[in-house]
Amino acid sequence: MPLLGALMGLFLLSGAVMTLPASASAPSAPTSPDYTVTLTAYNAVPAQTDADPFVTASGAYSNPEIIAARSQDLAKELPFGTIIEIKNPPVTDDFCGYKTVASIIGYRVIADTMNARYTDYIDVLFSTKSNYTSVDGSVRNASTILGNCDGAVIRVVGHIDLTHTRMPKTQSELAAIVKDGSAPLAVK
Repeated sequence: MPLLGALMGLFLLSGAVMTLPASASAPSAPTSPDYTVTLTAYNAVPAQTDADPFVTASGAYSNPEIIAARSQDLAKELPFGTIIEIKNPPVTDDFCGYKTVASIIGYRVIADTMNARYTDYIDVLFSTKSNYTSVDGSVRNASTILGNCDGAVIRVVGHIDLTHTRMPKTQSELAAIVKDGSAPLAVK
């Protein structure tokens, strides 16, 4: 060991520069994965869920301010507790009303699952009271206004351990978790 220390001291005193071999690289920061999905919405009512609309598939309360469901094919990539951010989908037709309801989407926690017939879907839970007046003057729920938004991109921004952590109740609480980094990234 003394010989190694002496060699390192000599190396440093000589002013030599140490470089990594071409095949080596510094570790890079983990990146958050993006997924392209069809974005839809639902309400916590028996006709759109199951017999107990106030409990999600994960066992969490159906809080329309923060909950989202994912199609079953995304279970491995987006396990329960994954926090997602939804990026503005390209609006190419009249079936996507994202711009109208974007202000109430925010971050979402994956805590529910969809029927097996859907693939590559994210379903945002909205309150039955989140209503908007449409262009024709009728009042419609946000879930109806959102419709089907093909090509929406979601980004994983964190993860909450639903078995040991209290679920945030508001968008403000969820955003604080994401922004202060107290939730570790759900990236492997």
